[in-house]
Amino acid sequence: MGTRALRCPHFSPLLLLLLLCGESPPVGGCNEKHMLAMLPHCSKTFAEKMKKVEVWKWCNLSEFIVYYESFTNCTEVETNVVGCYWPNPLTESFIAGVHRQFFQNCSVDRQDWEDPPDEILIPLITVPVLLTIAMTGVVVWRSKHTDQVL
Repeated sequence: MGTRALRCPHFSPLLLLLLLCGESPPVGGCNEKHMLAMLPHCSKTFAEKMKKVEVWKWCNLSEFIVYYESFTNCTEVETNVVGCYWPNPLTESFIAGVHRQFFQNCSVDRQDWEDPPDEILIPLITVPVLLTIAMTGVVVWRSKHTDQVL
């Protein structure tokens, strides 16, 4: 019987691949109600782990990346167990709610780029253009005077 279980003659290659990769194919469709009932377990565990991190460090991902990875893995497992694909709109909405709970005061520092002043910009544009025209002129002039080559 142990040998038969290892051979798995009744499994298709695709199903075996899915099982070996940790994916569970949806059987009977996605049970969204059950999924939404299971996901709060993930956020509760995440919230418990986040209590170990000081609040002022919540915007520094390196302080809690392991906890966040566990949270996302939990949502993926719970979603797949009930026959749903991950990510899906409901799971994404749930994760966004957890983000609002923990990271609403975190801002992304984005630097707004501005063009340099015209006194700098105009030479930066015109010098390469003029050099290109000059070099083209030198190449054309040199190709017309090939008989004067050393």
